[in-house]
Amino acid sequence: MYQPAIDLDAITAIDMHVHIEVDDHGHASLPEPLVAAVSTYFRTDGPRPAVGAVAQYYRERDMAAVVFTVDARTQLKHRPLSSTDIARAAAEHADVLIPFGSVDPRTGEAALELAARLIEQEGVRGFKFHPTVQGFDPSHDEYAPLWGLIERAGVPAIFHTGQTGIGAGTPGGYGLRLGLSNPMLLDPVAADFPDLQIVMASPVGALAGRGAVGGTHKHNTWIDLSGWSPKYFPAELVRYANSVLKRRVLFGTDYPLLTPDRWLRDVAATDLKPDVLPGILKDNAARLLGFAR
Repeated sequence: MYQPAIDLDAITAIDMHVHIEVDDHGHASLPEPLVAAVSTYFRTDGPRPAVGAVAQYYRERDMAAVVFTVDARTQLKHRPLSSTDIARAAAEHADVLIPFGSVDPRTGEAALELAARLIEQEGVRGFKFHPTVQGFDPSHDEYAPLWGLIERAGVPAIFHTGQTGIGAGTPGGYGLRLGLSNPMLLDPVAADFPDLQIVMASPVGALAGRGAVGGTHKHNTWIDLSGWSPKYFPAELVRYANSVLKRRVLFGTDYPLLTPDRWLRDVAATDLKPDVLPGILKDNAARLLGFAR
């Protein structure tokens, strides 16, 4: 079972958004057409490292990383990577890795059972959801039992919001619906489950402003800055991160599609204040994950 062994004094950052895209047997988390599409979108055909290689990459940079897959078995008709396997592999690298689980909300009772098992038996520290790729509306009442279970466990949930490179450029976007990742669909979740810590990921794009507004109204919501180079951060997002949301904005990359090396290089050219960057890079995540107050 995973037990964190993160030395906060020894690391410079916690990357809240790292995808495990292949397992140790080479099985990919997405069908091949989507792997090709997202590579084109991010203009990368780089390696897709498994858990052990991800750990080594972040260890070399004195960083920790939250690692996860996305279980979209119903929508994609594709066998997902095992969150159990990811958690167990992360336990072997507990000095740098923090495992989050993923369940397919559309599987109903099976999702509840898997989520409970991942928490109780594997020690996952949170969950990742991608409403567009998983094909569900998080505001629907049918998913309330899952949000209640995660809230009672006291672990956060990351939700992809806004645009996605998955399916981009394919006919009909592979049938994936961007509207399901509208951050305002998380507003009723945040209202009904006030102790559930909700991380809105990848907020850059047409929906970024509404995500920031939600963050100022619901104090159980956070924003991670993944999925885009900081040079594309809109002024509104930077303004919120520098002020009212500075304790609830998180460093995230989308590795391996966007690297922390590039993120850190590009953030230097933004208007994010030097005195807020330590919180964004590490301190806020440490509080969210229960490593610090």
